[in-house]
Amino acid sequence: MQTSKEYTPEEKRRRKIALACVGAFLILFALLCWFAGRPMLDFVAEPQKFREWVGQYGLLGKLAFVGMVALQVVVAVIPGEPLEIAAGYAFGIFEGTLLCLIGITLGSALVFLFVRKWGIKAVELFFPREKIQSLAFLQNSKRLNLIVFILFFIPGTPKDVMTYFIGLTPMKLSTWLVITMIARIPSVITSTIGGDALGLQNYQFAILVFAATIVISLLGILAYRIITKHGNEKEEH
Repeated sequence: MQTSKEYTPEEKRRRKIALACVGAFLILFALLCWFAGRPMLDFVAEPQKFREWVGQYGLLGKLAFVGMVALQVVVAVIPGEPLEIAAGYAFGIFEGTLLCLIGITLGSALVFLFVRKWGIKAVELFFPREKIQSLAFLQNSKRLNLIVFILFFIPGTPKDVMTYFIGLTPMKLSTWLVITMIARIPSVITSTIGGDALGLQNYQFAILVFAATIVISLLGILAYRIITKHGNEKEEH
């Protein structure tokens, strides 16, 4: 009969520390969603007030916005598109895209280091095992960097779960930051273009941009499913 594993005092101490850290993170996560996530979305839902707030605080407002974007990446349940649209409305296409990419890169680095430290259990705090397993082929892929770049380059792919999964792969942090900074440009810039058009009251162009983004995103979702299905079938064989 198989007996339960006996842990040494040192192993027990480490397990207690790990559980305490995970518990603390979950509490922090809940607090961030309640006290920062909700007000953030309410704030960017009124872009004119957001633009006035940014103009009032200048550089500090821009730094605060970068922090908002980084927080959105870490707290994956907060959607990123409203922030990107607000960035285009408040800062314009170029500056809005740049600020979003800086925030995304900072948040992605934090997520990578968190997952690299705590492993798959950290990912399972946010996503069901089925979603995690759908990307399992990336761990042994010889073309890891190329596939990840393509998946992040295509608008509409579930970048939140992929961001958390990357820490489980052999990819280096420096490589990951370069990929996430460059590959996310298309999905970010489409939102900032639409937000800029709204700010200029060019509503017809804004509608056209958002409609095209929806179509491209749907195609991206289809491409994502094909790539992951092919990758998992190859992994099984």
